[in-house]
Amino acid sequence: MNTPAGFEPAFAIPAEPAPDAACFVWREDKILARAGDPPSLPRMSDVLDLGLAGATHYLGRLDDTDCIAIRVARDVPLPEGWEWRGLRTLFLQLPDAWLALAGRAFQIVEWDRSHQFCGRCGTATRDKARERAKECPACGYVVYPRVSPAMMVLVTRGRELLLARANRFPQAMYSALAGFVEPGESIEDCVHREVREEVGIEVDGLRYVASQSWPFPHSLMIAYTAKYAGGDLRLCEEEIVDARWFSIDALPQLPSPVSISRVLIDTTVARLAANQAS
Repeated sequence: MNTPAGFEPAFAIPAEPAPDAACFVWREDKILARAGDPPSLPRMSDVLDLGLAGATHYLGRLDDTDCIAIRVARDVPLPEGWEWRGLRTLFLQLPDAWLALAGRAFQIVEWDRSHQFCGRCGTATRDKARERAKECPACGYVVYPRVSPAMMVLVTRGRELLLARANRFPQAMYSALAGFVEPGESIEDCVHREVREEVGIEVDGLRYVASQSWPFPHSLMIAYTAKYAGGDLRLCEEEIVDARWFSIDALPQLPSPVSISRVLIDTTVARLAANQAS
């Protein structure tokens, strides 16, 4: 869900958005999609025809198409022929570029929804001129869209991968370890702490792989590989249901291909297999 090629971010909405502007219409945590196979997102002409109105945020332009996020009230009825969909249900159904922008749109409308009042003095906030921010007219406090950094790490031991099943995962799915960065931590500090807390082992040889915006609700996932350095698996039962060493030739059910966890696993498997072949 990283920024798609050809996208130019902006925040000042055109005076008259084009009828073919792409609209990402959110009602709480569900996005409006036209029912069909595959589903599709509404255009501005659809939004006007359906009489939808709400807090509007300009995202920018993708290949000369305006992109607009709209947050409607929770009691807005479902228009005939349309569906309110969870973003995860649209994985592999929407083009990657639109999926990425849908995630960006959700983060912005959720930030807007949750920052209607100043967290310092309680006064109603207003949009800040010339940038995407909320400001308090009483005390001057300024709040920007929130991004929460989180690490993901795939631990290797020879040709084996350490994969875990968290208690929030669908049954039987395994993935790399992950956790949020705490105040005062570096990403590397977080890797060592989370691995130690969740599975009880030590790692070294950290290697950055990639990052990905992850709008559930506003994370930036930063992915590493690491090498096993010692210790026996000891699971944090509040977080982890199961964790095992899997051979790269016998992997369990893995996350969706659109997730950075799957990219991390696939690239690591390819690297280990190539090392063996060489």
